[in-house]
Amino acid sequence: MPSIFSRVLPSPTRDVHARRERRKEARPGELLDAALDLFVEKGFAATRSEEVAARAGVSKGTLFLYFPSKEELFKAVVRENISGRFKEWNDGFEAFEGDSADMLRYCMKVWWDRLGAGRASGITKLVISEAGNFPDIAAFYQQEVIVPGQGLIRRMLQRGIDRGEFRVNDLDYAIYSLIAPMIFLIMMKHSVGACVAQGYPLEPERYIAAQIDTLLHGFCIRPGAAVPVGAGR
Repeated sequence: MPSIFSRVLPSPTRDVHARRERRKEARPGELLDAALDLFVEKGFAATRSEEVAARAGVSKGTLFLYFPSKEELFKAVVRENISGRFKEWNDGFEAFEGDSADMLRYCMKVWWDRLGAGRASGITKLVISEAGNFPDIAAFYQQEVIVPGQGLIRRMLQRGIDRGEFRVNDLDYAIYSLIAPMIFLIMMKHSVGACVAQGYPLEPERYIAAQIDTLLHGFCIRPGAAVPVGAGR
């Protein structure tokens, strides 16, 4: 007859099995995390599948159960960390109630806080650096990240135009006025910023504020406009 304690105390066998089941479920996330680290550290070409598996603590065979090739692993990393977040960002656009200038300030700050400042922004440098040798991953990144990203920026600018808040002469090219400063910040973070001994060479928040100010107001003083105290120093 089984003891009453057998119904209360956990079974060591069941505990081990449960841990293994949880570990099995966690493996795709662990693999994606390890892959992101290695892709950003070493680039696409230099990252080997067995290194990803070793860093995640699993066998190479286990890696291929989830991701049959390094290309598929890379795509999964991009979807997990970047393109899979466009719904969240588009929902944020729909819900925003402030004026369009405040929207740009908010979106650029949030983009840096949630993506640019983290490891995943290194994927952008990887694609720029290795696109010529891997046109398939460049085409994938174009479709998954660049096209929807440009579409969201276009919507933000068009909102300002429709509300009479922005004057945009060429909307097709104006979107790059927002993209280019952020690409520069990413490239600095993952190149010079990753190497210099004294630390990161730019203050991201100050840099973003300066870029937004230039985009919204420009360098030229309009007739009748007051000159800010300390301008030109």
